[in-house]
Amino acid sequence: MTVREAGRLTTEAVRSLSRGHAAAFQRLVAELAGRPDDPGRALAADRRLSARLREGVTAAWERGWEPADVVRYTSRRLTPRHGRLVTDAIASEMRAYAGAAVDHRWREQLATLGAEVWWEDDDAHPSAWREREGVDRRVYVACAVEVVHLLEFLPSLPGLGPCPGTYAQGEDASASFSSARAWRERANEVDQRMLGKVRALLAKAESTEFPEEAEALSARAQQLMARHSIDRALLAVETGDTEGTSGRRIAVDNPYDAPKAVLLTVVSDANGCRAVWHRELGFATVLGFPADLAAVEMLFTSLLVQATSAMVHAGPRRDARGRSRTRSFRHAFLNAYAARVGERLREAAGRAAADAGGKDLLPVLAARDRAVERAVASMFPNLAKGRAGSVSNHEGWVAGRAAADLASLNGRHEVTGASRRS
Repeated sequence: MTVREAGRLTTEAVRSLSRGHAAAFQRLVAELAGRPDDPGRALAADRRLSARLREGVTAAWERGWEPADVVRYTSRRLTPRHGRLVTDAIASEMRAYAGAAVDHRWREQLATLGAEVWWEDDDAHPSAWREREGVDRRVYVACAVEVVHLLEFLPSLPGLGPCPGTYAQGEDASASFSSARAWRERANEVDQRMLGKVRALLAKAESTEFPEEAEALSARAQQLMARHSIDRALLAVETGDTEGTSGRRIAVDNPYDAPKAVLLTVVSDANGCRAVWHRELGFATVLGFPADLAAVEMLFTSLLVQATSAMVHAGPRRDARGRSRTRSFRHAFLNAYAARVGERLREAAGRAAADAGGKDLLPVLAARDRAVERAVASMFPNLAKGRAGSVSNHEGWVAGRAAADLASLNGRHEVTGASRRS
């Protein structure tokens, strides 16, 4: 088999998936897999599949996707095994870029994913991957074609930063630019130190079995984040720093994805950010200022851990006839939890803003709020607001509000929501 023939078979296999022709897909996979006594045929197919995987990854970057998005979505739509294969494809594709040409957020994502070249050479990767996964050649070929199909039909997303290879291009080397960049780098170092302290408090608050201790730890974390957020906002005004809004994508997945999205929305609003839920993709895009985005992700994650723990602890539910009511109970529980947490965050926002400067702080927060709104309007010009779903389980609603009253609002004493509309 030539590489050209392998390319034709791969294209036909991808097309058969698009058309839902299962029998044709299996036949083409068998042809690409070849026979054990024909290593040349297998090598040609492997090289073409590897090239298509890399091309698919490059196309994903051009459509606004980031490494964590691609792996998360692939694992969700297909299987974790497919997610591991696309992680290797990402590692292979990223070798084309110098480290300085890759945004630091991408480098962090790649490190978290473990996206690194662990195989000896590219021709050896398919066999090494099969050995690691404990599967035969046909399974590898099928997985590769399925991942290629997924990558090539990904929808476009608004880009949250520069694609690899473009990060270092076109930067102004002037002294003013260098000074501003140095200021932001120092500020980011402070952010990381502060976030490390908050994460430690957050972990303790989640693990303790004593509500009073959790509240004390939470109060300390809130104090740190509140003071830090205010200091960053005021310092930016004083120094004329032009740090703009940014964005990150946060997983919002089943089960009970709708109430989870509501929880992320209220946390985002209270932190001066906006969340846009892509339900079919299993995540939300959150836009705001960098330090606020970090607070949103930490607080949302912590509250979700606490809510899930309380919900599971409540146990299953059945009606008078013995029919399961667990799903409706948990759906109502999480909706109520999100609603009550939103109320608590708005109350905390008002108190924190008043303590920090009251009316003098409001213009600063209002300006940041308008900047976030402009970013949302620019990225999502056709955004439609959805309505929350109905709740049919009163017991779950009451239990969810009660759990929210006990929840530790880890992460920050949300200040940037003070000037936001409710």
